[in-house]
Amino acid sequence: MPSAIERIAEWSRSAPAFSPLARLRAHHAITDTVGCMLAGVGDQATQAVRQAFASGIGPRGAAAVAGGGRATEAIAALVNGTAAHALDYDDNFRPGITHASAVLVPALLAVAQGRGASGRAFVDAYLVGLEAQAAVGRGINPAHYTIGWHATSTVGAIGTAAGTAWLMGLDGAGIARAMSVAASMAAGPKGQFGTPAKPLHAGLAARNAVDAAALAAAGMTGRLDILECPMGIAELFGDDSAAGWERMVLAAPHVIESDGLTPKRHPCCGSTHLAVDAILDLKAEHGFAADDVAGVDTLVGIANARNLAYPDPQDEMQGRFSMHYCVALALLQDRLSLADFTPEAVARREVRRLLPLTVMRSYDKSEEVAGRQPHRVTISLKDGRVLKADRLEAKGSIADPFDDADREAKFRDCCAGMPGAAALYARLADIDAMADLDSLLSEPAEAGRA
Repeated sequence: MPSAIERIAEWSRSAPAFSPLARLRAHHAITDTVGCMLAGVGDQATQAVRQAFASGIGPRGAAAVAGGGRATEAIAALVNGTAAHALDYDDNFRPGITHASAVLVPALLAVAQGRGASGRAFVDAYLVGLEAQAAVGRGINPAHYTIGWHATSTVGAIGTAAGTAWLMGLDGAGIARAMSVAASMAAGPKGQFGTPAKPLHAGLAARNAVDAAALAAAGMTGRLDILECPMGIAELFGDDSAAGWERMVLAAPHVIESDGLTPKRHPCCGSTHLAVDAILDLKAEHGFAADDVAGVDTLVGIANARNLAYPDPQDEMQGRFSMHYCVALALLQDRLSLADFTPEAVARREVRRLLPLTVMRSYDKSEEVAGRQPHRVTISLKDGRVLKADRLEAKGSIADPFDDADREAKFRDCCAGMPGAAALYARLADIDAMADLDSLLSEPAEAGRA
């Protein structure tokens, strides 16, 4: 019987037909990720990676680097992947429990630019890699993620290797080898959340996917059953509740149609989003202000509570992983933006006085066995009223999707002040028609974000 990796590789080389809806959603995800990548250029994590690899970034090279310059495919993927995830504004992908596009887009863009691939081939490779991430993720999650692995680093690298190998022109056997090699590169503990190493995980995963495909092209291989074999990924990176390798199957229709991705409405950890959306819903319905609130109780999933380790954040990185901080912002404002995640914003007195009002609790494991639970917010007002709201889906999901205005507004937020951003947004809308992607990033990348 073929291994899980071989099944994925065989499907990817079977010339799968991607529907217009799948391609449209891929266009939206790619555009969203490019915006996040450009927004993250000035972040500490991105700048540290650029400095570390400065000798490899210059006027010439295979692929463009966000922020200016060119580099090898691997270095471009590393820098751009870190930038894409730096502000935690990039999309979520439930089947993999990954920030799927923050790994896929930088890796595939580097390969596409390095090898002169068309926009259409780039989109095809994105859809191959996304389906591969879903298949791997189904087999080892939610246990893998809940016990502390950052699936963006692990599932993201293995699945994206299928896309990079596909775009490099490897056959089914070569794609399988690339995924096997990537499995040996998979790493990333969630204990790094709230530090610059967290966005580095996405950059490393993107680079690993590029390197794994290049190694496979040169004949490197490993066990093709590495996902399910003894001492393999499922056994080592999960627990007894892992779904199992037999769940590592390909979806019909494509996973981007059945499950989709969730572009982020708020530039912070997705574990806060259901609660923040619920608070914004309650404010719109009942018209209360922050000064009216006596307390906020939030009930979230176990993994979500573990992700949000900073009730008293000291900087913007910790603020992105603080339920207390994000709740305070939602009480004070009608939206959260990139401007809310700076050292100065986190230190604001009006925000800090609200932090003690929030309590965060999680479901227990027996409740989660029954399936994914909604996040619940209970707001106690000083006048005695108690307001409650549940949220199972975040804004941006298929159940509550972005519209064209939402997508464009977010891209503008990401690329504020960058020359050429409007033209880039228009070009990305028709990425399938691009003969090559070599000029992508060239204009806005020179500006970056101060």
